Amino acid sequence: MTTVLTYTFKKKTLAKPNIRNIVVVDGVGTPFLLSGTSYKDLIPHDLARATLTGLLHQPSVPKEVADYIIFGTVIQEVKTSHVAREAAVGAAFSDKTPAHTVTMACISANQAMTTGVGLIASGQCDVIMAGGVELMFHVPIRQSRKMRKLMLDLSKAKFLNFLAPELPAVSEFSTSETTGHSADELAVSRLEQDEYALRCPSLAKKAQDEGLLSDVVPFKVPGKDTVTKHNGIRPSSLEQMAELKPAFIKPYGTAKAANSSFLTDGASAMLIMAEEKALAMGYKPKECLRDFMYVSHNLKDQLLFRPTYATPKILEKAGLTMSDIDAFEFHKAFSGKILANFKFAQNYMGRKSKVTLLPSEKFNNWGGSLSLKHPFGATGCRLVVAAANRLRKEGGQYALAAACAAGGQGHGMIVEAYAK
Repeated sequence: MTTVLTYTFKKKTLAKPNIRNIVVVDGVGTPFLLSGTSYKDLIPHDLARATLTGLLHQPSVPKEVADYIIFGTVIQEVKTSHVAREAAVGAAFSDKTPAHTVTMACISANQAMTTGVGLIASGQCDVIMAGGVELMFHVPIRQSRKMRKLMLDLSKAKFLNFLAPELPAVSEFSTSETTGHSADELAVSRLEQDEYALRCPSLAKKAQDEGLLSDVVPFKVPGKDTVTKHNGIRPSSLEQMAELKPAFIKPYGTAKAANSSFLTDGASAMLIMAEEKALAMGYKPKECLRDFMYVSHNLKDQLLFRPTYATPKILEKAGLTMSDIDAFEFHKAFSGKILANFKFAQNYMGRKSKVTLLPSEKFNNWGGSLSLKHPFGATGCRLVVAAANRLRKEGGQYALAAACAAGGQGHGMIVEAYAK
């Protein structure tokens, strides 16, 4: 049984006079799985639909209260490119409930969530369901499903690799840069990356065993078993990691399978409400969504350093300092990127006292994207829900969730535990 600490907040609240408090009532996600495993016969809206259904079941929410549904995704499946609407219809929501789909690379779910915040803040809506989904196995190859599966299977044979489809790239289209370049340029060693990567699955395994990953809802795969947990949590050793070959910049690169996230399938969603609506319906909110900010910078030299840019800016906007934050949830799919962000802050931003003093005991304590893995369109909601659950478990008041995205963009958000 999970113990929730009680806490008397001593810090100021970020609630603003005459502005609606926007709260998270609940958040759920499917298990995040290695692409091409148990979800390979599904399409994205199947996973998105499951998270919408999960939101309905957790606090017993009637479908008709949803004013609007928003989902983020990155690689759109051809037949269900408007995945928000398809998932809503599939989950039997009213056909009168509007829905739209957004894309912003790895912060697509963040964009879905903050779009919902804007709709509530402006008084247009009271109840939003926002989320994200990614299913990498059904990329738009423009062949029949049987032919797609055949091509993907045959591409594993080296003598038939000309059949391999052009799959989503991990490098930037504009610059061809990958995570390995940034780690190498900032002198993040392979050993440093491996040591950080060793920490993440250990924390994730501990959180999973202790029942802390309570936002994961079981998913029954048609014709197969029910999936109940993430399958990417794989504790290893430095010796095992040292034997692996570089994944990107060969033969001397430092990013490899053990210190990087694999391509992942999964979905997540959140129930966001105006505070007065949630209380009127008898719900106990988990957290308040406070200030947020999007940032964008140089693609070539500063790729994926957006959390470093967003963190001091969002803290300044909220009137907080690093020491005010009780839980940090940062998205990084590569350990080299986490460490490169810290070194970049110290060497190029003149913010050593603000960023590099981030205490490890507050940082991604339940594993983060490196071990829980990273469905491109879904990670944003997982971050914010994890931040909320950590605040409740640890008795904190403020959390900072931040994420980078392809294209040199990023997002940061302050969340505040709900204390009433």
